[in-house]
Amino acid sequence: MPKTARDLARLAWNSSAVRYLIVGGFCFVVDVGLLWLAHDVLGVPLAIATPLAFLASFAVTYTLQRVVAFASDSKVVPSVARYTTLVVFNTLATTGIVWLIDQSGGGWFMGKVIAVVATTVWNYFAYRYWVFVTPTPRSPDV
Repeated sequence: MPKTARDLARLAWNSSAVRYLIVGGFCFVVDVGLLWLAHDVLGVPLAIATPLAFLASFAVTYTLQRVVAFASDSKVVPSVARYTTLVVFNTLATTGIVWLIDQSGGGWFMGKVIAVVATTVWNYFAYRYWVFVTPTPRSPDV
């Protein structure tokens, strides 16, 4: 039983789901900041700014999720390939959700929040069980 706030924090930090959400929150701020900069400050059309901002956070998100959230020791090349496949899917889904919500009058920010909620749920399971999974050693042939 945790006795102090520090013990409680340590217990929470031991959960990959907690680390995933903290890292994801940081990456969300980076992504939304880039989207705001591209669209609202630089005037890039939303349909271009959304995937650009999303893709620009690729290396940051991959690295932090791999190292911090999942402490993965899986091979880098296969996990990058799986992550890239997931990013392509997420980019299309995010762009579609942001555009749809914006066109419906909800604004791009609300669309981005909804897209992040959706991708956060499916990405946790994809990261844990597909992207950063450590391959099981093959048993020697008998």
